[in-house]
Amino acid sequence: MTGVRVAGVGLTQFGSQPERTGRDLFAEAADRAFTDAGVDRDAVEELNYGNFMGALAEHQGHQAPLMAEAAGVRCPATRYESACASAGVAVREAVRTVAAGDADVVLAGGMERMTNLDTEGATEGLAIAADDLFEVGAGVTFPGAYALMANAYFEAHGGGREELAHVASKNHENALPNEYAQFRKAVSVEEALAAPPVAEPLHLYDACPITDGASALVFVSEEYAADNDLDAPVAVTGTGQGTDRMALADRADLASTPAADDAAAAAYDDAGIGPDDVDLAEVHDCFTIAEVLAIESLGFAEPGEGIAAARDGHTTADGDLPVNLSGGLKAKGHPVGATGGSQIAEVTRLLRGDHPNSDHVADAEVGVAHNAGGTVASAVVHVLEVAE
Repeated sequence: MTGVRVAGVGLTQFGSQPERTGRDLFAEAADRAFTDAGVDRDAVEELNYGNFMGALAEHQGHQAPLMAEAAGVRCPATRYESACASAGVAVREAVRTVAAGDADVVLAGGMERMTNLDTEGATEGLAIAADDLFEVGAGVTFPGAYALMANAYFEAHGGGREELAHVASKNHENALPNEYAQFRKAVSVEEALAAPPVAEPLHLYDACPITDGASALVFVSEEYAADNDLDAPVAVTGTGQGTDRMALADRADLASTPAADDAAAAAYDDAGIGPDDVDLAEVHDCFTIAEVLAIESLGFAEPGEGIAAARDGHTTADGDLPVNLSGGLKAKGHPVGATGGSQIAEVTRLLRGDHPNSDHVADAEVGVAHNAGGTVASAVVHVLEVAE
């Protein structure tokens, strides 16, 4: 096994860009990743590309070779689909490929174009990440599904809308200096509480937006980085993946996310660390309750204690364990097929010290990225560390 380094990261602006095509978005992210890495495109041996709803949003299947062309690489290319965890899975397979010695240079990431659809079309496209037979057909949407999870959590552990409002306010504050964020707008706890309901107990600022965007990362082996004198100080030292039952009705407990539990345990074991070693995290906060569930699955809080973490300042920018310094999905945006790659890019920038929020974690050495699909029927966790 060989060590895996993040040689370069590339992101597009996240937001509403309906006039742009998916291939245009991914080409921009890839170009930035190659420039950041200082790696020639001809060196790429594989492309792992995440996309969820391109067949619906752009009427375009078979996207992997299309995105290889857009990125300017000629190599085996594969599209990965795991709902909102699509790029996370693509990254995981890239890391495993390099670690196994099967390739020295792999390009990974993802793209989603969503705002060219109207609200009904985007809702329908996202809904297919749920169980069509037992959930979608009954009219369940993801705001409704996460509302069920939030209510189950409140019933089991207590807490309420005020604690969720602190999560929203924190992440909007973190997004303010992030040049890639969709919403660089402060939202107070009071504003979040006063926002209109989407699906009780979730209101407008509890939900992430519909977003266009792309992410790309160049992963290289330690040997390749050394031989080519690359400045690649961040290593991916752990990766894990988990799966749960698709339909909420089939789960024993709606107030926990076993897929993320399993992914975190595997990633920590792979890296040889534990939750107490982590200095910062980017987690999948598609809804504010999702951040609460994520930090509990990652072992940063005991079951029932995650709800108060933002309110009590533990996960704020200057807290014990800053969570979502990028702004998270909540404020940075959520182009679903690109999100998992974006999280890796943000953790890398934070650990390298070139993120606008790096000053909050100047001594950080270990970061975690948590990417989830659907109602966390899929989960991928990665551990990144500053290499010695």
